[in-house]
Amino acid sequence: MNRLADKRVLITGASAGIGEACARHFAAQGAHVLLSARRLDRIQTLASELTTAHGIETHTAAVDVTDRDAVSTYVEDLVGEGLVPDVLINNAGKAKGLDTVQEGNLDHWDEMIDTNVKGLLYVTRAVLPHMIARDSGHVINIGSIAGRWVYPKGAVYNATKFAVRALSEAMNIDLLGTNIRVSSVDPGLAETEFSEVRFDGDTERAKSVYSDTVPLTADDIADAVLYVANTPPHVDIFNLVMMPTVQRYPGYMDRKGG
Repeated sequence: MNRLADKRVLITGASAGIGEACARHFAAQGAHVLLSARRLDRIQTLASELTTAHGIETHTAAVDVTDRDAVSTYVEDLVGEGLVPDVLINNAGKAKGLDTVQEGNLDHWDEMIDTNVKGLLYVTRAVLPHMIARDSGHVINIGSIAGRWVYPKGAVYNATKFAVRALSEAMNIDLLGTNIRVSSVDPGLAETEFSEVRFDGDTERAKSVYSDTVPLTADDIADAVLYVANTPPHVDIFNLVMMPTVQRYPGYMDRKGG
């Protein structure tokens, strides 16, 4: 059953990867998509494509989730246009660097904490009161298995994703007595722009992360997000953990290519 037709879905970081894939999957179900990202040209192109293909409504805005005032203005504008989202997908996030704590780059730390934790909070804080006023809505946070198991040289990224997991669980408690649901989708190894961003555009190093294996794709993860969002209103999936079949734990990977 399709419960998403004509719903409004706000997706942060929608210009590529998981965010773009979510936009495509939800639009295919007849949902109207509100796309935000720093790269406005990319989401405008995507919005035009989705409107042509599926006849849905789209809205685009250049938003940096780390900018608290910009986030507040963006959501206020949406509310003013009658575009309060039914579903919020907090997808914007990043990893930067792969270092021990004692060798860590402080700028990288700031980027990850500002985007993965504070950015998620800024957007959620701006949207939730409007969902509560309507007593309906669904917040879906894109987490990571890094929020469950740490790995070498990933301490700060791990910490940000542990925070996403804690926030998702705590939000559910805060929203007890309302009809708003909170879920997180936590993928394992997935081939997107993630590693290229982590390694500052070093494409060869990024490719090595996925060599000789079969990782998840952005579409795989978007399919899981769609499933979570499409459950009946009385069902709240707190957490969905997913990995490629070749991965059974963060440190256990079949590198023979499946």
